[in-house]
Amino acid sequence: MTAADRLAELISCRTVSAPDERDEDQFVAFREAFARLYPRLHAELELTRFAGGSLLFRWPGRSADRPLVLMAHYDVVPAPAEQWDRDPFDGAIEGGFVHGRGALDDKGPLVCIAEAVESLLGEGFEPARDVYLSFGADEEVFGQGAADVVDHLESLGVRPWLVSDEGGAIVDDGLPGVSALTAMVAIVEKGTVDVGLLARGGGGHASTPAKNGATARLARAVLRLERNPATPHLSDPVLQMLDALSDLVPRPVGAVLQNARRANRPVAELLARLGKETGAMVRTTMAVTQLSGSPARNVLATEARANVNVRLAVGDTKAQLVRRLERLMRGLDVEIERVDGEDPPPVSRTDNDAWRALGEAISILDPDIRVVPYVQTGGTDSRHFTRISDSVYRFAPLHMTRAQRDSIHAPNEKVAVETLERGSAFHRALITGMAADA
Repeated sequence: MTAADRLAELISCRTVSAPDERDEDQFVAFREAFARLYPRLHAELELTRFAGGSLLFRWPGRSADRPLVLMAHYDVVPAPAEQWDRDPFDGAIEGGFVHGRGALDDKGPLVCIAEAVESLLGEGFEPARDVYLSFGADEEVFGQGAADVVDHLESLGVRPWLVSDEGGAIVDDGLPGVSALTAMVAIVEKGTVDVGLLARGGGGHASTPAKNGATARLARAVLRLERNPATPHLSDPVLQMLDALSDLVPRPVGAVLQNARRANRPVAELLARLGKETGAMVRTTMAVTQLSGSPARNVLATEARANVNVRLAVGDTKAQLVRRLERLMRGLDVEIERVDGEDPPPVSRTDNDAWRALGEAISILDPDIRVVPYVQTGGTDSRHFTRISDSVYRFAPLHMTRAQRDSIHAPNEKVAVETLERGSAFHRALITGMAADA
């Protein structure tokens, strides 16, 4: 049985994690299949189970100091079958790819970790230091599982030397114009905040509407957000990314990027215009994701609501966000009903042995690959681990085209069979390479 076969079976477990869709029997089925597919991992590692389904395995090494933590999650977002070319939970292996929800996010990376550990156990390998495997079951809903794991490790005095989670990938288009192979490793992620906007109205029959009703005022608020994006700025992690990539970008853009530290605002404006990925790295973004109004077609809304999903840029805070929203909402009679979420976590180090070890493990995949630090725009469970480690990196050792990256949380997600094998090799190198940094 190959890694692709095992991933296909795990994809068939519908571990959908959403506010209105979660079948605990499917999560149980996943854990049972996982135990059967990776028997050594379950027999030889110590397992701590957490409420909600998170799993923490400990592989004892010759020392408990400075352990390695490898992370993934096995819950997935919904996958409406009618939007896909094939059954999203069939796990079909066709054309050199494993197809299905979770192939990239995040069951594929989880399988890469498990394959590496299972094979090393079969060889009788003993790690130089403890290795922890943290597999979450509620990452897609910003659940409590990873925080509980960190609480547990912190209570034991565990301070990880290196934490590796999902996030970046191996790409050949790290910036527009770049065609070199790069390993994009996120050293920080943006803060994730949800803001509730509320407009109140008098209600009544829709046949006799009054001007400036709740839905109209809320619509104007949404348009005001759309028309007033945050000012772009180059944070230190973005500057590190530009330092690593600028010589790969053709002139004249490459020459501009090489002077980014002296021309922060102009370069930030340039990146904001280059594309949605680079634009999101350099500014706080706001996206209206949910709208609600009247409960009936012929009734005027007494309350109209919008949820604004905000991704705070490095250096921005919730307090700054609230002040900005208050300014934008002036004169609209729209309330800020709630603000839920977190500021960006601390930036991880790139000047230590953990970062060097990560780079050496990546070089196993291709000696000419360029390791590039960057800012991750999405959220991960690893943000909780910044409480106990200064070396938290977000990198899935899988080659992803732009189309594949766009398929994450979208239809037709798939992962190349060949890249699963290479992802396992990365984790083997990271685990076996710990001896050099002990």
